[in-house]
Amino acid sequence: MIKPHGSDKLNPLFVYDVDKHHALQKEAQNLPSIVVKSATAGNAVMLGGGYFNPLTGFMNVADIMGTAENMHTCGGVFFPVPVANITDDVSAIAGAPRIALLDPNEEGNPVLAIQHVEAIEELTDEQIETICQKVYGTTDSDHIGVATFKDLGKYVISGPIQVLNFSYFQQDFPDTFRTAVEIRNEIKERGWQSTVAFQTRNPMHRAHEELCRMAQKDLNTDGILIHMLLGKLKKGDIPAPVRDAAIRTMVENYFPANTVMITGYGFDMLYAGPREAVLHALFRQNCGCTHFIIGRDHAGVGDYYGAFEAQTIFDSLLEGTLDIEIYRADHTAYSKKLNKVVMMRDVPDHTKEDFILLSGTAVRTMLSEGKAPPPEFSRPEVAQILMDYYQSTQD
Repeated sequence: MIKPHGSDKLNPLFVYDVDKHHALQKEAQNLPSIVVKSATAGNAVMLGGGYFNPLTGFMNVADIMGTAENMHTCGGVFFPVPVANITDDVSAIAGAPRIALLDPNEEGNPVLAIQHVEAIEELTDEQIETICQKVYGTTDSDHIGVATFKDLGKYVISGPIQVLNFSYFQQDFPDTFRTAVEIRNEIKERGWQSTVAFQTRNPMHRAHEELCRMAQKDLNTDGILIHMLLGKLKKGDIPAPVRDAAIRTMVENYFPANTVMITGYGFDMLYAGPREAVLHALFRQNCGCTHFIIGRDHAGVGDYYGAFEAQTIFDSLLEGTLDIEIYRADHTAYSKKLNKVVMMRDVPDHTKEDFILLSGTAVRTMLSEGKAPPPEFSRPEVAQILMDYYQSTQD
């Protein structure tokens, strides 16, 4: 198992001490408070779970600009994206040295964290445009990540935080949601010395399944971490509970025991392409994984990124920036010639007609009509779960 990013020991910001936790909950009732944006809530959950190690809280404007422009804070800490508490109204907390951050995603807006306020600053329009261009590669508001960022507001509240709960993730996904601390502990308990991680925000089809298998074989790792995003996605994406059920069914039926960990994390998708790929690698290093799979258009959306930009961005990182190693994957598909799933780059003699290729639109249409995709594309047990979901949305 490799060490976390930026420190020898993982430093989660969740307050585990029962007495301290109770005292902070009591203090929060008398503090000025704000209902944070969903993106900020996700950041707090990730800070609490140790995924954002070695950060101790929310960045100020200088660090936001530093991470956006050159992936480093002013203090020299490597981080590929800003981690900020940005809002559109700070009137309720003006002048307060400590504030309670309230969860926007749970009924009643319970206290998510307490923040020590070091500064409240205002982003300029020019800075917002620069952040979008550097992090997302575009300032186009049709890009869902850009639109979400621009909608946060302009006021940056910086300072360390103490996290008091993990929002809805722990309650809604008790069998799946895990902190980086918990994942490191389970890897250790399983006795795995090496682990390859696979990121997903979608159900896994045969190509994804075989990609995990290929990576484990090529890298000779002890296990696979299937790590799914449980936060907010874009309209039309399949809900987390359905994805969770589909992935669990696939693993239970088609992988040997003690070779796969199925977990999830509480974060909203950024759709930031290459920058988010680096962030995803950093997450998995903090989880203790030794390797991370990155395929075509990782964390992309629309046509904003080149097919392999999420891989080549790692070539620009200085050696030693991250300890985790990247497994670079090509598009995988079922070969009718070879009767198995292959990486397209490995079969130069194939034409398009030699593969079973289905567009996302075609698959969704089939599922909504109660038609299972061919077994070479999707396991029948997985297809049944997805058919049930799509047909339920039409009732």
